[in-house]
Amino acid sequence: MPTSGLLYVTMQPKGSLPDAQFHDWYNSEHGPLRLRLPFISNGFRFRATDGEKPEYVALYDITDMDELTRKTYLDLRTDLIKTEREKKTMAQIDVGRLLYDLVDERSIPNYRPLESQADTDAETRGSVMIAVTTTTHPDPEKQAEHDRWYREEHLEMLSRVPGWRRSRVFVTAAIDAQAPRETLALHEYAPVNGLGGDAHKAAMNTPWRERLQQDVVTSKRRRVYQWYYTFGPAPRELSSLTSPDCAGPWSSNDGKTRTLPSTTRPAVESYITTADGVEIPYRLEGSTDPDAPVVVLSNSILVDWHIWDRFVDAFLSRQENQKYRVVRYLTRGRHSASGTQPVNIDVLASDLNTLLEHLRVSPKGARLIGVSLGGVTVLNTSLLFPERVGAFISCDTNSSAPESNRKAWGDRVAICEEEGSVNAEQEPIVGEKLAEVTTRRWFVPESYETQPEVLAPVKEAVRNNSLKGFAHSVQALCAYDIRERMGGATVPGLFVAGANDGVLPQTMQKMAADLKGGAELKIIEKAGHLPMVEQPEAFAGVVSEFLGKIDGN
Repeated sequence: MPTSGLLYVTMQPKGSLPDAQFHDWYNSEHGPLRLRLPFISNGFRFRATDGEKPEYVALYDITDMDELTRKTYLDLRTDLIKTEREKKTMAQIDVGRLLYDLVDERSIPNYRPLESQADTDAETRGSVMIAVTTTTHPDPEKQAEHDRWYREEHLEMLSRVPGWRRSRVFVTAAIDAQAPRETLALHEYAPVNGLGGDAHKAAMNTPWRERLQQDVVTSKRRRVYQWYYTFGPAPRELSSLTSPDCAGPWSSNDGKTRTLPSTTRPAVESYITTADGVEIPYRLEGSTDPDAPVVVLSNSILVDWHIWDRFVDAFLSRQENQKYRVVRYLTRGRHSASGTQPVNIDVLASDLNTLLEHLRVSPKGARLIGVSLGGVTVLNTSLLFPERVGAFISCDTNSSAPESNRKAWGDRVAICEEEGSVNAEQEPIVGEKLAEVTTRRWFVPESYETQPEVLAPVKEAVRNNSLKGFAHSVQALCAYDIRERMGGATVPGLFVAGANDGVLPQTMQKMAADLKGGAELKIIEKAGHLPMVEQPEAFAGVVSEFLGKIDGN
Protein backbone atom coordinates (compact mmCIF):
# COMPACT_ATOMS: atom_id res chain seq x y z
CA MET A 1 0.00 0.00 0.00
CA PRO A 2 1.60 3.34 -1.05
CA THR A 3 2.34 5.79 1.75
CA SER A 4 1.18 9.36 1.13
CA GLY A 5 3.42 12.10 2.38
CA LEU A 6 5.07 15.45 1.93
CA LEU A 7 8.27 16.93 0.56
CA TYR A 8 8.86 20.02 2.70
CA VAL A 9 11.60 22.36 1.50
CA THR A 10 12.68 25.57 3.23
CA MET A 11 14.74 28.11 1.28
CA GLN A 12 16.59 31.24 2.24
CA PRO A 13 18.35 33.01 -0.66
CA LYS A 14 21.70 34.54 0.21
CA GLY A 15 22.37 38.20 -0.44
CA SER A 16 24.37 37.37 -3.57
CA LEU A 17 21.29 35.91 -5.33
CA PRO A 18 19.01 38.47 -7.03
CA ASP A 19 15.30 37.98 -6.32
CA ALA A 20 14.48 37.86 -10.05
CA GLN A 21 16.89 35.00 -10.69
CA PHE A 22 15.64 33.12 -7.61
CA HIS A 23 11.97 33.33 -8.60
CA ASP A 24 12.55 32.65 -12.31
CA TRP A 25 14.60 29.55 -11.51
CA TYR A 26 12.11 28.25 -8.94
CA ASN A 27 8.92 28.99 -10.89
CA SER A 28 10.13 28.12 -14.39
CA GLU A 29 12.66 25.34 -13.84
CA HIS A 30 12.75 23.69 -10.43
CA GLY A 31 9.07 23.46 -9.47
CA PRO A 32 7.50 22.54 -12.85
CA LEU A 33 10.00 19.70 -13.34
CA ARG A 34 8.68 18.07 -10.19
CA LEU A 35 5.04 18.64 -11.11
CA ARG A 36 5.59 16.62 -14.29
CA LEU A 37 6.09 13.50 -12.16
CA PRO A 38 2.86 11.51 -11.69
CA PHE A 39 3.44 10.84 -7.98
CA ILE A 40 3.78 14.56 -7.14
CA SER A 41 0.18 15.75 -7.13
CA ASN A 42 0.71 19.44 -6.44
CA GLY A 43 3.26 22.01 -5.36
CA PHE A 44 3.13 25.36 -3.57
CA ARG A 45 5.38 28.10 -2.33
CA PHE A 46 4.58 29.98 0.87
CA ARG A 47 6.26 33.09 2.22
CA ALA A 48 6.77 33.79 5.92
CA THR A 49 4.78 36.57 7.53
CA ASP A 50 6.29 36.12 11.00
CA GLY A 51 9.55 37.91 10.19
CA GLU A 52 11.64 34.79 10.79
CA LYS A 53 13.97 32.89 8.47
CA PRO A 54 13.97 30.86 6.26
CA GLU A 55 11.59 33.15 4.39
CA TYR A 56 10.22 30.60 1.90
CA VAL A 57 8.88 27.08 2.13
CA ALA A 58 7.73 24.81 -0.68
CA LEU A 59 5.31 21.92 -0.21
CA TYR A 60 4.87 18.99 -2.58
CA ASP A 61 2.22 16.36 -1.83
CA ILE A 62 3.51 12.87 -2.66
CA THR A 63 1.13 9.98 -3.42
CA ASP A 64 3.81 7.29 -2.85
CA MET A 65 6.83 8.22 -0.75
CA ASP A 66 8.83 5.24 -2.04
CA GLU A 67 8.95 6.98 -5.43
CA LEU A 68 11.37 9.51 -3.92
CA THR A 69 13.94 6.71 -3.63
CA ARG A 70 13.66 5.66 -7.28
CA LYS A 71 15.51 6.68 -10.42
CA THR A 72 12.81 8.88 -11.96
CA TYR A 73 12.96 11.27 -9.03
CA LEU A 74 16.66 10.91 -8.19
CA ASP A 75 17.59 11.82 -11.78
CA LEU A 76 16.27 15.34 -11.11
CA ARG A 77 19.26 15.83 -8.83
CA THR A 78 21.87 14.64 -11.33
CA ASP A 79 23.67 16.34 -14.23
CA LEU A 80 21.30 14.51 -16.57
CA ILE A 81 18.62 17.10 -15.75
CA LYS A 82 20.22 19.59 -13.38
CA THR A 83 21.39 22.62 -15.40
CA GLU A 84 24.36 24.84 -14.71
CA ARG A 85 21.92 27.61 -13.77
CA GLU A 86 20.33 25.37 -11.16
CA LYS A 87 23.70 24.48 -9.70
CA LYS A 88 24.81 28.13 -9.49
CA THR A 89 21.46 29.26 -8.09
CA MET A 90 21.18 26.55 -5.44
CA ALA A 91 24.74 27.29 -4.32
CA GLN A 92 23.38 30.67 -3.22
CA ILE A 93 20.44 29.29 -1.20
CA ASP A 94 20.34 27.76 2.27
CA VAL A 95 18.10 24.75 1.70
CA GLY A 96 16.39 22.48 4.20
CA ARG A 97 14.80 19.36 2.74
CA LEU A 98 12.52 17.22 4.91
CA LEU A 99 10.35 14.17 4.18
CA TYR A 100 7.19 13.30 6.08
CA ASP A 101 4.54 10.58 6.06
CA LEU A 102 0.91 11.66 6.43
CA VAL A 103 -0.75 10.28 9.59
CA ASP A 104 -3.92 12.35 10.01
CA GLU A 105 -6.06 14.86 8.15
CA ARG A 106 -9.18 16.88 8.98
CA SER A 107 -10.94 19.47 6.83
CA ILE A 108 -14.13 21.48 6.53
CA PRO A 109 -17.02 20.00 4.51
CA ASN A 110 -16.59 20.64 0.76
CA TYR A 111 -12.95 21.56 1.29
CA ARG A 112 -11.33 22.82 -1.94
CA PRO A 113 -7.57 22.27 -2.05
CA LEU A 114 -5.43 25.18 -3.17
CA GLU A 115 -4.46 23.55 -6.45
CA SER A 116 -8.13 23.50 -7.50
CA GLN A 117 -8.57 27.20 -6.77
CA ALA A 118 -7.67 29.95 -9.23
CA ASP A 119 -4.64 32.02 -8.33
CA THR A 120 -6.85 35.10 -8.71
CA ASP A 121 -9.22 34.03 -5.92
CA ALA A 122 -9.02 36.18 -2.79
CA GLU A 123 -9.25 32.96 -0.77
CA THR A 124 -6.08 31.74 -2.45
CA ARG A 125 -4.08 34.95 -2.24
CA GLY A 126 -4.67 35.44 1.45
CA SER A 127 -4.46 31.80 2.51
CA VAL A 128 -2.65 31.40 5.83
CA MET A 129 -0.66 28.33 6.82
CA ILE A 130 0.62 27.61 10.31
CA ALA A 131 3.46 25.07 10.42
CA VAL A 132 4.28 23.54 13.81
CA THR A 133 7.31 21.26 14.09
CA THR A 134 7.61 19.26 17.31
CA THR A 135 10.11 16.76 18.67
CA THR A 136 9.10 14.54 21.57
CA HIS A 137 10.60 12.33 24.22
CA PRO A 138 11.98 9.11 22.64
CA ASP A 139 9.74 6.94 24.80
CA PRO A 140 7.25 5.34 22.32
CA GLU A 141 4.42 5.57 24.85
CA LYS A 142 4.92 9.32 25.23
CA GLN A 143 5.10 9.75 21.47
CA ALA A 144 1.87 7.79 21.12
CA GLU A 145 0.18 10.03 23.69
CA HIS A 146 1.28 13.13 21.76
CA ASP A 147 -0.19 11.65 18.58
CA ARG A 148 -3.40 10.80 20.43
CA TRP A 149 -3.69 14.37 21.74
CA TYR A 150 -3.60 15.69 18.20
CA ARG A 151 -6.16 13.15 17.10
CA GLU A 152 -8.59 13.28 20.02
CA GLU A 153 -8.41 16.88 21.24
CA HIS A 154 -6.31 19.42 19.36
CA LEU A 155 -7.58 19.00 15.81
CA GLU A 156 -11.16 18.90 17.03
CA MET A 157 -10.71 22.19 18.91
CA LEU A 158 -8.89 23.87 16.00
CA SER A 159 -11.80 22.98 13.72
CA ARG A 160 -13.94 25.39 15.75
CA VAL A 161 -11.67 28.37 15.01
CA PRO A 162 -13.33 30.72 12.49
CA GLY A 163 -11.68 30.46 9.07
CA TRP A 164 -10.06 27.07 9.76
CA ARG A 165 -10.01 25.00 6.56
CA ARG A 166 -7.78 21.97 7.06
CA SER A 167 -5.18 20.44 9.38
CA ARG A 168 -2.75 17.68 8.49
CA VAL A 169 -0.34 15.86 10.80
CA PHE A 170 2.85 14.23 9.52
CA VAL A 171 5.74 12.31 11.05
CA THR A 172 9.27 11.88 9.75
CA ALA A 173 9.11 9.60 6.72
CA ALA A 174 9.97 5.93 7.00
CA ILE A 175 12.19 6.28 3.92
CA ASP A 176 14.29 8.84 5.82
CA ALA A 177 15.47 6.33 8.41
CA GLN A 178 18.48 8.38 9.56
CA ALA A 179 16.43 11.47 10.43
CA PRO A 180 15.25 11.98 14.03
CA ARG A 181 11.52 11.52 14.56
CA GLU A 182 9.52 14.73 14.59
CA THR A 183 5.92 15.74 14.03
CA LEU A 184 4.88 18.39 11.51
CA ALA A 185 1.39 19.86 11.71
CA LEU A 186 0.12 22.09 8.90
CA HIS A 187 -2.98 24.16 9.66
CA GLU A 188 -4.68 26.07 6.85
CA TYR A 189 -6.88 29.12 7.39
CA ALA A 190 -8.88 31.47 5.22
CA PRO A 191 -7.62 35.06 4.91
CA VAL A 192 -10.22 36.22 7.43
CA ASN A 193 -9.89 33.95 10.45
CA GLY A 194 -10.04 33.61 14.20
CA LEU A 195 -6.35 33.10 14.89
CA GLY A 196 -5.67 34.66 18.26
CA GLY A 197 -9.37 34.72 19.10
CA ASP A 198 -11.23 32.93 21.86
CA ALA A 199 -11.66 29.58 20.09
CA HIS A 200 -8.00 29.55 19.10
CA LYS A 201 -6.85 30.47 22.62
CA ALA A 202 -9.01 27.68 24.03
CA ALA A 203 -7.34 25.14 21.72
CA MET A 204 -3.92 26.33 22.89
CA ASN A 205 -4.71 26.23 26.60
CA THR A 206 -5.91 22.85 27.88
CA PRO A 207 -4.63 20.71 30.76
CA TRP A 208 -3.69 17.88 28.40
CA ARG A 209 -1.68 20.20 26.16
CA GLU A 210 0.09 21.81 29.12
CA ARG A 211 1.07 18.42 30.51
CA LEU A 212 2.48 17.33 27.14
CA GLN A 213 4.47 20.56 26.83
CA GLN A 214 6.13 19.82 30.18
CA ASP A 215 6.61 16.06 30.03
CA VAL A 216 6.69 14.99 26.37
CA VAL A 217 7.65 17.85 24.02
CA THR A 218 11.40 18.46 23.88
CA SER A 219 11.40 21.18 21.20
CA LYS A 220 8.86 23.09 19.17
CA ARG A 221 8.82 25.70 16.43
CA ARG A 222 5.81 27.54 15.05
CA ARG A 223 5.93 29.38 11.72
CA VAL A 224 3.31 31.53 9.99
CA TYR A 225 3.14 31.69 6.21
CA GLN A 226 0.96 33.08 3.44
CA TRP A 227 0.38 31.58 0.01
CA TYR A 228 2.89 32.82 -2.57
CA TYR A 229 2.70 30.60 -5.68
CA THR A 230 1.04 27.45 -6.97
CA PHE A 231 3.18 25.36 -9.29
CA GLY A 232 1.90 23.67 -12.39
CA PRO A 233 3.67 21.37 -14.82
CA ALA A 234 3.77 24.21 -17.38
CA PRO A 235 6.15 27.12 -16.60
CA ARG A 236 4.31 30.46 -16.74
CA GLU A 237 6.56 32.96 -14.92
CA LEU A 238 7.11 36.16 -16.94
CA SER A 239 7.41 38.94 -14.37
CA SER A 240 10.91 37.99 -13.20
CA LEU A 241 12.14 37.93 -16.79
CA THR A 242 11.81 41.72 -17.13
CA SER A 243 14.47 42.33 -14.49
CA PRO A 244 18.05 43.07 -15.63
CA ASP A 245 19.11 40.73 -12.80
CA CYS A 246 17.52 37.75 -14.53
CA ALA A 247 20.21 35.92 -16.49
CA GLY A 248 19.33 34.48 -19.85
CA PRO A 249 18.30 33.29 -22.29
CA TRP A 250 18.20 29.96 -20.47
CA SER A 251 17.44 26.47 -21.75
CA SER A 252 16.84 23.13 -20.04
CA ASN A 253 19.32 20.36 -20.80
CA ASP A 254 16.84 18.69 -23.16
CA GLY A 255 16.12 21.98 -24.95
CA LYS A 256 12.38 21.67 -24.36
CA THR A 257 12.07 24.63 -21.99
CA ARG A 258 13.51 28.11 -22.56
CA THR A 259 13.15 31.45 -20.83
CA LEU A 260 13.76 34.60 -22.86
CA PRO A 261 14.31 37.65 -20.63
CA SER A 262 13.34 41.07 -21.99
CA THR A 263 12.44 44.37 -20.41
CA THR A 264 9.60 44.78 -22.92
CA ARG A 265 8.41 41.34 -24.06
CA PRO A 266 9.72 38.35 -22.09
CA ALA A 267 8.72 34.86 -23.15
CA VAL A 268 8.69 31.29 -21.92
CA GLU A 269 8.74 28.30 -24.25
CA SER A 270 8.03 24.84 -22.88
CA TYR A 271 5.54 21.99 -23.28
CA ILE A 272 2.66 20.19 -21.64
CA THR A 273 2.00 16.45 -21.72
CA THR A 274 -1.50 15.17 -22.52
CA ALA A 275 -3.20 12.30 -20.74
CA ASP A 276 -2.11 9.93 -23.52
CA GLY A 277 1.52 11.05 -23.37
CA VAL A 278 1.76 13.51 -26.29
CA GLU A 279 3.98 16.54 -25.75
CA ILE A 280 2.42 19.83 -26.89
CA PRO A 281 5.00 22.66 -27.12
CA TYR A 282 3.84 26.21 -26.37
CA ARG A 283 5.14 29.79 -26.22
CA LEU A 284 3.88 32.28 -23.61
CA GLU A 285 4.51 36.03 -23.84
CA GLY A 286 2.82 39.39 -23.30
CA SER A 287 1.67 40.84 -19.99
CA THR A 288 3.78 40.00 -16.95
CA ASP A 289 0.67 40.09 -14.76
CA PRO A 290 0.12 36.43 -13.74
CA ASP A 291 -3.63 37.10 -13.51
CA ALA A 292 -3.93 38.61 -17.00
CA PRO A 293 -6.48 37.12 -19.41
CA VAL A 294 -4.84 34.75 -21.88
CA VAL A 295 -5.25 34.90 -25.66
CA VAL A 296 -4.59 31.42 -27.07
CA LEU A 297 -3.75 31.00 -30.77
CA SER A 298 -4.56 27.68 -32.45
CA ASN A 299 -2.93 26.79 -35.79
CA SER A 300 -4.20 25.38 -39.04
CA ILE A 301 -2.83 21.98 -40.01
CA LEU A 302 0.73 21.72 -41.41
CA VAL A 303 2.12 24.93 -39.89
CA ASP A 304 3.82 26.09 -36.70
CA TRP A 305 3.15 29.02 -34.38
CA HIS A 306 5.15 31.44 -36.52
CA ILE A 307 2.07 32.04 -38.70
CA TRP A 308 0.98 34.35 -35.86
CA ASP A 309 4.24 36.35 -35.63
CA ARG A 310 3.10 39.50 -37.40
CA PHE A 311 -0.35 39.41 -35.82
CA VAL A 312 1.10 39.12 -32.31
CA ASP A 313 3.41 42.07 -33.03
CA ALA A 314 0.49 44.14 -34.29
CA PHE A 315 -1.84 43.05 -31.49
CA LEU A 316 0.56 43.72 -28.60
CA SER A 317 1.68 47.05 -30.08
CA ARG A 318 -1.77 48.43 -29.25
CA GLN A 319 -1.87 49.93 -25.77
CA GLU A 320 -5.24 48.39 -24.93
CA ASN A 321 -3.92 44.86 -25.63
CA GLN A 322 -0.87 44.98 -23.41
CA LYS A 323 -2.98 43.60 -20.58
CA TYR A 324 -3.14 40.19 -22.32
CA ARG A 325 -0.87 37.20 -22.17
CA VAL A 326 -0.54 35.38 -25.49
CA VAL A 327 -0.06 31.62 -25.83
CA ARG A 328 0.78 29.83 -29.06
CA TYR A 329 1.13 26.07 -29.32
CA LEU A 330 1.90 23.31 -31.81
CA THR A 331 -1.16 21.28 -32.65
CA ARG A 332 -0.95 17.49 -32.31
CA GLY A 333 0.41 16.30 -35.66
CA ARG A 334 3.10 18.91 -36.17
CA HIS A 335 5.64 16.35 -34.94
CA SER A 336 5.73 12.60 -35.52
CA ALA A 337 4.90 11.76 -31.89
CA SER A 338 1.17 12.47 -32.09
CA GLY A 339 -0.11 9.56 -30.00
CA THR A 340 -1.79 6.31 -30.96
CA GLN A 341 -5.48 7.17 -30.55
CA PRO A 342 -7.43 8.43 -33.58
CA VAL A 343 -7.25 12.22 -33.79
CA ASN A 344 -10.54 14.10 -33.98
CA ILE A 345 -11.70 17.58 -33.04
CA ASP A 346 -12.74 16.41 -29.56
CA VAL A 347 -9.18 15.16 -28.91
CA LEU A 348 -7.82 18.51 -30.12
CA ALA A 349 -10.24 20.38 -27.85
CA SER A 350 -9.06 18.21 -24.96
CA ASP A 351 -5.44 19.09 -25.80
CA LEU A 352 -6.28 22.79 -25.66
CA ASN A 353 -8.16 22.38 -22.40
CA THR A 354 -5.17 20.54 -20.90
CA LEU A 355 -2.91 23.40 -21.96
CA LEU A 356 -5.19 25.88 -20.17
CA GLU A 357 -5.32 23.65 -17.10
CA HIS A 358 -1.55 23.18 -16.89
CA LEU A 359 -0.96 26.91 -17.33
CA ARG A 360 -3.50 27.47 -14.53
CA VAL A 361 -5.59 29.85 -16.63
CA SER A 362 -8.41 31.08 -14.39
CA PRO A 363 -12.07 30.24 -15.13
CA LYS A 364 -13.31 32.21 -18.15
CA GLY A 365 -9.76 33.58 -18.44
CA ALA A 366 -9.07 32.25 -21.97
CA ARG A 367 -9.83 34.06 -25.22
CA LEU A 368 -9.35 31.51 -27.99
CA ILE A 369 -8.46 32.38 -31.59
CA GLY A 370 -7.99 29.68 -34.21
CA VAL A 371 -7.82 29.33 -37.96
CA SER A 372 -8.87 26.42 -40.20
CA LEU A 373 -8.36 23.26 -38.11
CA GLY A 374 -7.57 25.62 -35.25
CA GLY A 375 -10.81 27.50 -35.97
CA VAL A 376 -13.00 24.48 -35.38
CA THR A 377 -10.77 23.48 -32.44
CA VAL A 378 -11.39 26.74 -30.55
CA LEU A 379 -15.10 26.67 -31.41
CA ASN A 380 -15.40 23.09 -30.18
CA THR A 381 -13.35 23.85 -27.04
CA SER A 382 -15.71 26.69 -26.14
CA LEU A 383 -18.65 24.28 -26.55
CA LEU A 384 -17.12 21.42 -24.56
CA PHE A 385 -15.29 23.44 -21.86
CA PRO A 386 -17.25 26.69 -21.52
CA GLU A 387 -16.17 27.15 -17.91
CA ARG A 388 -12.61 27.90 -19.07
CA VAL A 389 -13.36 30.17 -22.04
CA GLY A 390 -14.40 33.81 -21.95
CA ALA A 391 -14.68 34.28 -25.73
CA PHE A 392 -13.59 32.72 -29.02
CA ILE A 393 -12.77 33.85 -32.55
CA SER A 394 -13.09 31.13 -35.19
CA CYS A 395 -11.47 31.85 -38.56
CA ASP A 396 -11.71 30.27 -42.02
CA THR A 397 -13.21 26.99 -40.92
CA ASN A 398 -16.37 24.90 -41.02
CA SER A 399 -18.72 23.49 -38.40
CA SER A 400 -19.02 20.19 -40.26
CA ALA A 401 -16.94 18.08 -42.61
CA PRO A 402 -18.15 15.18 -44.77
CA GLU A 403 -16.71 11.68 -44.79
CA SER A 404 -15.70 12.31 -48.41
CA ASN A 405 -12.92 14.58 -47.13
CA ARG A 406 -11.04 11.45 -46.15
CA LYS A 407 -10.23 10.61 -49.77
CA ALA A 408 -9.11 14.15 -50.60
CA TRP A 409 -6.76 14.27 -47.63
CA GLY A 410 -5.62 10.71 -48.29
CA ASP A 411 -4.62 11.78 -51.80
CA ARG A 412 -2.53 14.61 -50.33
CA VAL A 413 -0.76 12.22 -47.98
CA ALA A 414 -0.06 9.98 -50.98
CA ILE A 415 1.59 12.92 -52.80
CA CYS A 416 3.98 13.30 -49.89
CA GLU A 417 4.73 9.60 -49.67
CA GLU A 418 5.49 9.49 -53.38
CA GLU A 419 7.91 12.43 -53.13
CA GLY A 420 9.76 10.76 -50.23
CA SER A 421 11.31 13.87 -48.66
CA VAL A 422 13.10 13.56 -45.32
CA ASN A 423 14.56 16.06 -42.86
CA ALA A 424 18.10 16.18 -41.43
CA GLU A 425 17.20 13.37 -39.00
CA GLN A 426 15.99 11.23 -41.92
CA GLU A 427 12.40 11.49 -40.73
CA PRO A 428 9.80 11.60 -43.53
CA ILE A 429 8.34 15.09 -44.03
CA VAL A 430 5.57 16.57 -46.17
CA GLY A 431 7.93 17.84 -48.82
CA GLU A 432 8.02 20.45 -51.56
CA LYS A 433 5.20 19.34 -53.84
CA LEU A 434 2.32 19.51 -51.35
CA ALA A 435 3.85 22.61 -49.74
CA GLU A 436 3.71 24.44 -53.07
CA VAL A 437 0.15 23.34 -53.83
CA THR A 438 -1.06 24.16 -50.34
CA THR A 439 0.40 27.66 -50.06
CA ARG A 440 -0.84 28.51 -53.57
CA ARG A 441 -4.32 27.55 -52.42
CA TRP A 442 -4.11 29.42 -49.11
CA PHE A 443 -3.01 32.87 -50.32
CA VAL A 444 -4.29 35.37 -52.87
CA PRO A 445 -2.12 35.72 -56.01
CA GLU A 446 -1.33 39.33 -55.19
CA SER A 447 0.47 38.27 -52.01
CA TYR A 448 2.99 36.28 -54.04
CA GLU A 449 3.94 39.53 -55.79
CA THR A 450 3.89 41.88 -52.80
CA GLN A 451 4.74 39.68 -49.79
CA PRO A 452 7.04 36.83 -50.90
CA GLU A 453 9.12 37.15 -47.73
CA VAL A 454 5.98 36.64 -45.63
CA LEU A 455 4.67 33.61 -47.50
CA ALA A 456 8.01 31.80 -47.86
CA PRO A 457 8.25 30.82 -44.14
CA VAL A 458 4.70 29.45 -44.26
CA LYS A 459 5.59 27.26 -47.21
CA GLU A 460 8.74 26.09 -45.43
CA ALA A 461 6.70 25.22 -42.33
CA VAL A 462 4.37 23.10 -44.45
CA ARG A 463 7.30 21.40 -46.20
CA ASN A 464 8.96 20.47 -42.90
CA ASN A 465 5.86 19.09 -41.14
CA SER A 466 6.25 15.48 -40.06
CA LEU A 467 4.61 13.22 -42.63
CA LYS A 468 3.69 10.70 -39.95
CA GLY A 469 2.13 13.44 -37.82
CA PHE A 470 0.28 14.89 -40.81
CA ALA A 471 -1.13 11.51 -41.88
CA HIS A 472 -2.31 10.85 -38.34
CA SER A 473 -3.78 14.24 -37.43
CA VAL A 474 -5.48 14.91 -40.77
CA GLN A 475 -8.20 12.49 -39.64
CA ALA A 476 -9.56 15.38 -37.58
CA LEU A 477 -10.66 17.15 -40.77
CA CYS A 478 -12.86 14.25 -41.81
CA ALA A 479 -16.44 13.41 -40.77
CA TYR A 480 -17.23 15.79 -37.93
CA ASP A 481 -20.35 17.85 -37.22
CA ILE A 482 -20.79 20.23 -34.27
CA ARG A 483 -23.78 22.20 -35.55
CA GLU A 484 -26.09 20.72 -32.94
CA ARG A 485 -23.63 21.66 -30.18
CA MET A 486 -23.57 25.24 -31.48
CA GLY A 487 -27.27 25.50 -30.69
CA GLY A 488 -26.41 25.26 -26.99
CA ALA A 489 -23.42 27.63 -26.99
CA THR A 490 -22.89 29.83 -23.93
CA VAL A 491 -19.55 31.47 -24.82
CA PRO A 492 -19.64 34.65 -26.96
CA GLY A 493 -17.91 34.26 -30.30
CA LEU A 494 -16.89 35.97 -33.50
CA PHE A 495 -16.35 34.45 -36.95
CA VAL A 496 -13.73 35.75 -39.38
CA ALA A 497 -12.94 34.82 -42.98
CA GLY A 498 -10.55 35.97 -45.66
CA ALA A 499 -12.55 37.55 -48.48
CA ASN A 500 -10.78 35.36 -51.05
CA ASP A 501 -11.05 32.02 -49.20
CA GLY A 502 -13.39 30.32 -51.68
CA VAL A 503 -16.88 29.62 -50.38
CA LEU A 504 -15.90 29.95 -46.71
CA PRO A 505 -17.23 33.52 -46.31
CA GLN A 506 -20.69 32.25 -47.27
CA THR A 507 -20.32 29.07 -45.22
CA MET A 508 -19.23 31.00 -42.14
CA GLN A 509 -22.17 33.38 -42.44
CA LYS A 510 -24.37 30.35 -41.82
CA MET A 511 -22.11 29.30 -38.90
CA ALA A 512 -22.56 32.73 -37.32
CA ALA A 513 -26.32 32.29 -37.53
CA ASP A 514 -26.15 28.74 -36.13
CA LEU A 515 -24.42 29.83 -32.89
CA LYS A 516 -26.95 30.21 -30.09
CA GLY A 517 -27.79 33.90 -29.80
CA GLY A 518 -26.13 34.63 -33.13
CA ALA A 519 -22.67 35.99 -33.85
CA GLU A 520 -21.07 38.44 -36.22
CA LEU A 521 -18.97 37.54 -39.28
CA LYS A 522 -16.05 39.81 -40.18
CA ILE A 523 -14.43 39.68 -43.62
CA ILE A 524 -10.74 40.49 -44.08
CA GLU A 525 -10.16 41.97 -47.52
CA LYS A 526 -7.22 40.93 -49.70
CA ALA A 527 -6.77 37.74 -47.71
CA GLY A 528 -7.25 34.03 -48.30
CA HIS A 529 -7.15 31.14 -45.82
CA LEU A 530 -4.70 32.70 -43.31
CA PRO A 531 -5.74 36.37 -42.91
CA MET A 532 -3.48 36.82 -39.88
CA VAL A 533 -0.50 36.17 -42.18
CA GLU A 534 -1.53 38.28 -45.18
CA GLN A 535 -3.27 41.15 -43.35
CA PRO A 536 -2.00 41.15 -39.75
CA GLU A 537 -2.91 44.79 -39.01
CA ALA A 538 -6.47 44.38 -40.27
CA PHE A 539 -6.83 41.10 -38.41
CA ALA A 540 -5.44 42.67 -35.22
CA GLY A 541 -8.00 45.45 -35.61
CA VAL A 542 -10.89 42.99 -35.78
CA VAL A 543 -9.60 41.01 -32.80
CA SER A 544 -8.98 44.15 -30.74
CA GLU A 545 -12.47 45.49 -31.42
CA PHE A 546 -14.11 42.21 -30.39
CA LEU A 547 -12.03 41.70 -27.26
CA GLY A 548 -12.62 45.33 -26.36
CA LYS A 549 -16.34 44.59 -26.21
CA ILE A 550 -15.73 41.45 -24.14
CA ASP A 551 -13.21 42.94 -21.71
CA GLY A 552 -14.23 46.58 -21.75
CA ASN A 553 -11.04 47.97 -23.32
